[in-house]
Amino acid sequence: MDPLVSIIMGSTSDLPVMEKAADILNEFEVPFEMIALSAHRTPEEVEEFSRTARERGVRVIIAGAGMAAHLPGVIAAQTTLPVIGVPIKATLEGWDSILSILQMPPGIPVATVGVNAARNAGLLALQMLALSDERIEKKFGQFKKELKEKVVKANQELQTFDKYAYKTNGPA
Repeated sequence: MDPLVSIIMGSTSDLPVMEKAADILNEFEVPFEMIALSAHRTPEEVEEFSRTARERGVRVIIAGAGMAAHLPGVIAAQTTLPVIGVPIKATLEGWDSILSILQMPPGIPVATVGVNAARNAGLLALQMLALSDERIEKKFGQFKKELKEKVVKANQELQTFDKYAYKTNGPA
């Protein structure tokens, strides 16, 4: 089965972060590929990947990079597919990465999630795919319902702890 999502990282050292996108895509049974490409060390390969991704059936690209995080923008400049950038905390608490991904010139949009937030990038990719895939849309709806139920349950449990209950001595 052709991948619908490409997960691209600047280096395999980014795998501990980027595998969280793979985990959520696996959970939703969405085919994906993972590739290590560097905007700076393998620019020709990045260009080839970007130009051919749509032809290979890819619908969304998740690109993670740290430091001078040019990979998402370089990919976005060469494809019409949506690109989701994942800033990776390598130096400067990840601010160098997030600013490199956020500050794209007009006409080259890159959706950006939080630092090391590859799981959210995977979820955003799923939401994009759900626009034209009823199976993914239904699974995503169930996922959101379960998120809500988890919070409601946690709140109910919290209320059973007397030391966290709001107490008042009556009207002032």
